[in-house]
Amino acid sequence: MYSKINADCAIKPIKGSWFSIYWYDRRHYYWNDACIHYTDDQWNALIKDMADLGMEYLVMCNVASNGYAVYDSTVLPKYPMASSDPLEAVMKACDQYGIKVFLNNDYYLDKNYFSIREMFTPESLRGRYTMLEEVAEKYSGHSSFYGWYWAWESHLDPYFPEHFMKYINDSTQRARTLTPGAKFLTAPYGTRLATNDATFVRQVDQLDVDIIAYQDTIGCYAMDIEQSARSFETLRKVHDQVPQRKLWADVETFTWEGKDNVAETPLIPAEFSRLKAQLAAVSPYVDEILVFIFEGLFSNPNSIAYTGYEKAADYYNQYVAWLKENHPGMMADPAL
Repeated sequence: MYSKINADCAIKPIKGSWFSIYWYDRRHYYWNDACIHYTDDQWNALIKDMADLGMEYLVMCNVASNGYAVYDSTVLPKYPMASSDPLEAVMKACDQYGIKVFLNNDYYLDKNYFSIREMFTPESLRGRYTMLEEVAEKYSGHSSFYGWYWAWESHLDPYFPEHFMKYINDSTQRARTLTPGAKFLTAPYGTRLATNDATFVRQVDQLDVDIIAYQDTIGCYAMDIEQSARSFETLRKVHDQVPQRKLWADVETFTWEGKDNVAETPLIPAEFSRLKAQLAAVSPYVDEILVFIFEGLFSNPNSIAYTGYEKAADYYNQYVAWLKENHPGMMADPAL
């Protein structure tokens, strides 16, 4: 059912993924427990598994969740995990394998992210900016540090709301003082409503980021393959007018084990045919393709980082076979 979309277009491969160390709700059910128990060697193996498939970018989903940080913070307690500093283990592995990392400073007090007013209270700003300073001090010295991802997502309707513009631009301004030269990334949704007009072009120009990786929202059933292709074609026309803002895609690799679009339902691998069609839909228009998410939904069964989830092993093997056939030069280890 997906084979006709951009069938004669070269399909771009996955160049990176969002990545979590700890996540509190059931969406990450099939890999969260493995992450909690990973040793430093297993974190290293997981990063190697990604690098071996030619991935260049890792985007941290969060550095805190549900009242806990994944590092030693002064504003939140650290979640107990097998590794004493899993974020340091990830950064060292990315140094070793040449992966570029987008760090972030979220989520300080998760509930605030559901309230525009709460996001800009003195307490919220103090907590988020303290975490920004801590993460910069502890981890931005790594050669793998590439920039920052701002995780408070915006919905196109069809424009960015003013509070989102303020959040992004204030965050970038603060981070630039700590890490000059860093790149900045955001990943809005509502992509189906993208429009090419003067208002949106002006907003993209005013948004202080280097990269906008729009969500294809297919895993969340917000649009279909054909709509994705049309939307990214529109966005290409927008970004051609603002070439300093790189156009990337955030392709959703998942579907839902039960009721969709609720935090209580685990994410599971989508059909590989759907994923391939998603990649094909955006390939003619974007500079790079990232996914949400490789970690956990794809898992190398021969790795010490294997989660034990068989569907993730199957998804991994299907992608390896496709990559080997279509982009063999990306494979670091031809024996895979």
